Amino acid sequence: MNRYEATLCYIYGPKGVLMLHRTKKENDINKDKYIGVGGHVEQGESPEECILREVREETGLEMTSYRLRGIITFVIDDFDECCFLFTCDGFEGEMTSCEEGELVWIDPAKVEELPIWPGDKIFFRLLKERSDVFSLKLHYVHDELISAAVDGKNIEIVV
Repeated sequence: MNRYEATLCYIYGPKGVLMLHRTKKENDINKDKYIGVGGHVEQGESPEECILREVREETGLEMTSYRLRGIITFVIDDFDECCFLFTCDGFEGEMTSCEEGELVWIDPAKVEELPIWPGDKIFFRLLKERSDVFSLKLHYVHDELISAAVDGKNIEIVV
């Protein structure tokens, strides 16, 4: 089994929410899906240091107002990932291109219509409904979401 720590951020601005359409990497588990920006926590980094670095590397933007919103445990086949979910509502700088895909501003009301992971729909709902930090566990077999739990309690999967 492999276990990793990662960060994920959704940046909200006047044009909507910034999403990364993953189209450029070979052998990409997120191929053709829309996700947030982020990446693996490096040795010695805190989640906050990681997300600041990843957002800068992937977008060219410097976050000035952001916060931790959730901790997501992804279980996918023999791969586990603990992901620190952030949102950002303040940034500066000019957006650059990303080597992992196309950066696109999306109307938040249309996010669930995009090709996203089924569990992403759950955490987007939690982001809308809650202001505290939540814990979400998403268990996948290949691309199929088979179970989910919020704050340690199993929930019905409605995606």
